Amino acid sequence: MSTYKKAYIAGGCFWGMEDLFRTQPGIIDTEVGYQGGENDHPTYKNHPGHAEGIELTYDPNETSFRVILDYFFRMHNPTTIDQQGNDKGSSYRSAIFYQNDEEKAIAEDMINLVNASGKWQGKVVTTLEPWSTFWKAEDYHQDYLVKNPNGYTCHFLRFDESFIK
Repeated sequence: MSTYKKAYIAGGCFWGMEDLFRTQPGIIDTEVGYQGGENDHPTYKNHPGHAEGIELTYDPNETSFRVILDYFFRMHNPTTIDQQGNDKGSSYRSAIFYQNDEEKAIAEDMINLVNASGKWQGKVVTTLEPWSTFWKAEDYHQDYLVKNPNGYTCHFLRFDESFIK
């Protein structure tokens, strides 16, 4: 019986997020897809209201939801509304799709830590959204930057130091 857990987040183009998260300790698997939108079976060309997100499968014996969110807040800009880099629109919003009250409380705590740190010039605008169906993106989006090493990304680690003290 698997003890793995899943986390669902969005922080701009899913390619870069997946590429950075795949190397983190405790991350077992990554899938990119669409979440939080208006239609069933969204596609890249038809995903109104959906964020480009990522499903992370992780081993809670090696990492935690809090550690995942700490990395999330260091590898994208959570202070820009509906934008990461050149990508603009609600598809590129910063969002945490919490699955229960515990995850929501952890997310709220992390947002408070990030804001209190003063590392970002603005306040965090990451939305906290109840979990909704995660729709896997098309195969050509999966592992995109592995398949296309010179492909576009706006994600990079902005702060080496953790927000968690």
